[in-house]
Parts: sequence; structure tokens; C-alpha cells
Amino acid sequence: MGEPFSTTLQFGYEKFKKNMNINKSAHIIVLGNEKGGSGKSTTAIHLTVGLMQLGVTVATIDLDSRQGTLTRYLENRKRFAELEGVDLACPTHKIVLPSDERDKSKAETEDEERLTACIAELSQDHQVVVIDSPGSASNLSTLGHSYANTLITPLNDSFIDLDVIARIEHDSLKIEKPSHYAAMVFQEKMKRAQRDKVTMDWIVLRNRLSSLNARNKEDMGKALASLSKRIGFRLVPGFGERVIFRELFLKGLTMMDLRQITKGTSLSLSHVAARQEVRSLIEALKLPVLTSKS
Repeated sequence: MGEPFSTTLQFGYEKFKKNMNINKSAHIIVLGNEKGGSGKSTTAIHLTVGLMQLGVTVATIDLDSRQGTLTRYLENRKRFAELEGVDLACPTHKIVLPSDERDKSKAETEDEERLTACIAELSQDHQVVVIDSPGSASNLSTLGHSYANTLITPLNDSFIDLDVIARIEHDSLKIEKPSHYAAMVFQEKMKRAQRDKVTMDWIVLRNRLSSLNARNKEDMGKALASLSKRIGFRLVPGFGERVIFRELFLKGLTMMDLRQITKGTSLSLSHVAARQEVRSLIEALKLPVLTSKS
């Protein structure tokens, strides 16, 4: 089954100096959005399991040591697999804690050393590293963004959530300006390009889409399409508003596990549709590790 959970990263930076050019050996996917409840961890675990079922070697990093949703998800997954005696695909997992140094400069240096060392270590034996970041601004989260080959920003389909990446005029729905998060992404995108000669692919994922063709849904689509051209992200449909996504957390399961767990029992149309949403997302990422197989 493999070990899905490891202790918090403790080793130093010096050990991995020779592996600093990490982008050559692993594709880094970062889940980022400076707002809680957008579905970052749910997206991260579904991508991870979906990729592993396609034969991709995947590791995960949790930068949100306070909330730790991805870590708890994987702990639940390990527990369920042991109790039920089933073989579930599980990634190698690490937690990177923020520095407790009081001096800001020293803390930032230590954060970078810890994260760089962790990515470098995992990149040696894995094709993809999935990083889940906290739903608030932090130095460690910003650093994580700077290593992304692919940045995925899940966004609930509402103008409240859209405010994280852009200021919208309430009457005309025109874009006033990109928000603080979009500005941060642009800065880290430039840093990634200058440091590693890598172009970051930024994807905004419309999550919790309603099946109803409501006016708000239509307005959101227009605003996001306009914004994508202005600040440079790709717009991809995410996961629909389905209770099953929330119910799976306590067992550590994903939609991709249901056929194995239900042992041949037919899945509902809603479950089949949800599985297809995950597959469609993985396909839309256009990961080199998958395109090279086709």
C-alpha cells in the first residue's frame, strides 16, 4: 500500500544543495488561493489519487500546518485502508512547518531552505509533487507559489470568491483592477521564470458549479473570461456542488476510489459525473508526464 504519511520535515538545506535544479525531475503542482473553503485540499487529493491511478508517481506537501486538511485527509485514508483491508493508492507525504525565528530575514531564509530541501528530496523519486497551501497569506505560501510549474486556484462560483483575484464594479461588472493575490501570483510567476527559466501555467478552477443556468453563473463566466485575458490564466471547469465530495473526507476516499470500495456495485449518475469531472481536470492540466505517455 505504501506509506502515505511521514513526520514533519526536519532535515537541513545543505544535504540537498546538489539538487537545486528541481524543476528538471518533478512537475510541481501548487494549489493556491488566499481564501479558505475554496476546495484546495479536495482538489489536491483528487488530483493525487487520479494521477497515481494513471501510473504517475506522486508526492504531496502540506504547507498549511495550522489547518492541515490534506494531512488529515491522508491520515483518514491510511486508517480506512488498514481497517477495511483495502489497498489504496497513497502518496509520499511531507509537512513543512514555518520557521519560528523572530527575526523576519532569518525566518524567510529558513522557510526557503526547508521548502527547497523538501521539494528536492521528493523530486528524486516522484514525477509530480502536489503542494497544498494555506488559505491565507504567509511567507511559506508565497514561496510555494514560486516553485509552481502548474498553479491551480480553485474558486467557488461567486463574486465573493472572485474578489480574491480581482475587484469588480457592482453595476457594470467591469474589472477595476487585479487583487492582492493576483499581484502576488504575477510576482512569483516572474520569479519562477527568472530563477529557473520555467513558465508557470496558472489555472483558475471554477468549483461548486450549480447545474442551474442562473444569472450569477453566467455573469461569473463573463467576468472570468475577461479577467483571464487580462492577467493571464487558463479557465477550467472544476467540481460541481456535490455533497459526496464532503462526505468522503472522513474515510480519506476520493471519487476515483468508489468503484474499488463499492466492489462492483453500480455507481449513481452523480458519482459517474463527479469521476468524469476529475478525469477532465487531469486532462486539462496537460501535464508533460501524461502527454509523453500518449
